[in-house]
Amino acid sequence: MSEVTIYTSALCGYCARAKKLLESKGAAYNEIDVTFSGGKRREMVERAGRTSVPQIWIGDTHVGGSDDLAALDASGKLDDMLAA
Repeated sequence: MSEVTIYTSALCGYCARAKKLLESKGAAYNEIDVTFSGGKRREMVERAGRTSVPQIWIGDTHVGGSDDLAALDASGKLDDMLAA
């Protein structure tokens, strides 16, 4: 199974939704909470080019945010990406 990394922040509904979808797929993920860590937030922005959370990677592929993850699932592509 591909390694999943998700940058999150506290009290983020979109983050919770993304994590719930990943958990429903049985995907383990490395969560990086940027709430109180300016360094981790800067790292996320440098990697993603975006400032919003969540930001999700499957393997080396930047998926985007929660809506992007849900769209991958709806299109049937998420399972293949997680299995790779």
